[in-house]
Amino acid sequence: MTGTDPSPATTGTIAPTDVPPDAAPRRDPPPRPGATLALTSAATAVALMTYTAPIVTLPDTAAALHTPLSAQAWLLNGTPLGLAALLLVAGSLADDYGRRRVFVSGTLALGVTTALGALATTTWLFTLARIAQGAAGAALLASSLGLIVHAFPTPGGRLRATGVWGAFVTGGIAVGPLIAAGIPGWRAVYGVLGAAALIVAALGTRALTESRSPRGGRPDFAGAVTFGLALVSLVAALTLGRDGWLRTPVWLLLAATVLLLAVFALVERRTRTPMIDLSLLRRPDFLASSLGGLFTGLSVIGLFSFLPAVLQRSLGMSALDTAWLTLLWAGPAFAVALQARRLAGRVPTRVQLSLAFVLHAAGVLTMLGAVGAGSTARFVPGMIVAGIGSGLLNAALPLLAVASVPPARAAMGSGAQQTFRYIGSCAGVALTIAVATSSSGGMARGTDVAMVVSAALALVAAVAVAGLRERT
Repeated sequence: MTGTDPSPATTGTIAPTDVPPDAAPRRDPPPRPGATLALTSAATAVALMTYTAPIVTLPDTAAALHTPLSAQAWLLNGTPLGLAALLLVAGSLADDYGRRRVFVSGTLALGVTTALGALATTTWLFTLARIAQGAAGAALLASSLGLIVHAFPTPGGRLRATGVWGAFVTGGIAVGPLIAAGIPGWRAVYGVLGAAALIVAALGTRALTESRSPRGGRPDFAGAVTFGLALVSLVAALTLGRDGWLRTPVWLLLAATVLLLAVFALVERRTRTPMIDLSLLRRPDFLASSLGGLFTGLSVIGLFSFLPAVLQRSLGMSALDTAWLTLLWAGPAFAVALQARRLAGRVPTRVQLSLAFVLHAAGVLTMLGAVGAGSTARFVPGMIVAGIGSGLLNAALPLLAVASVPPARAAMGSGAQQTFRYIGSCAGVALTIAVATSSSGGMARGTDVAMVVSAALALVAAVAVAGLRERT
């Protein structure tokens, strides 16, 4: 009882081969649930470690690459931009052409592109490497849940497996900054993470079994191109907006974003094999998953991606000290995500999602004034409360993502939710940096304003998710 609609599309089991009834029978070997969960969780953790590494290495990386303050958002936004641009198409390709194939290819590409990031000598080369890392991460993240749904066909098994996977999302976020701070030199960090991804890819070629749900037709390349260009325009507008929101380039980029999204919607309605079935927007659980992902990026990831840099610059904390303080948020999130499955049957999933946003808002508001007071102790209670909220988020979102779509389209559902998550992340990081650095009261005052904005966005998300109703 997860608060989802009890329709056959969301509660029924799936055949081992996960193909339509009229398709030719396949003789793929049966999945190995334990190995599938272990490898998909490990790859997810490595992808999130790669994503969060710049959180504590940002000052050193910016100094080494001579990156001005106005361009530092790109050092953080490269990976989420690549993720957001390709998650939808990666999910559709995984369902149609093989989840194992897309997963292994993505994990291998993550290893290579992460290692290339260690060799970058300019801001733009590093940003391009980060975008490529995001694209590779999109392939493995979108296909991971598809592999899990195939390996765990029963609702109970799926509930446990998605909870573990969600916990490793948080685990990667928690461990990434610690590894980045503990390894001397930011370049060595990317070398280590790249090697870890290559090891997981090698193991995946042996331990995972293939599954797919072919629909026929060609990949939706037109949708992928228009959607990707829309995201580039949006992120560029948000980044340039820091220097003035009324400037002509910013408005032109925002107008291009709206136009490209309109074209994308038209393409999706007309193509035979769309990246996303727009009729799913009538399902409250799919909307909750999408809105939850969007506001997680805007409110949670946006703030906690920039906060460690504030702690280092304003309070003089070392990268390692910052990572340990951040662990007070990520540690509870990991533990709560692992145990959140016990709420099944007691708390509907959408109610759990709303509660998670309320907890984040409460935790963030208790941290107001901590930077100005120069007190790390004042961060502790808020970090813990916000971490509990993040744990509930990371448990509820993947479950809603796969429960709100037919089982055969699980990778697409996962890709959709995570696409909105990283769209929100791109916008949230740019918004947080713009708010925190443009206040006339200095960094302390700006950080407080950014916290209030984060809390307000979380409360908006809580109300929106709780108020969703079935559309006819």
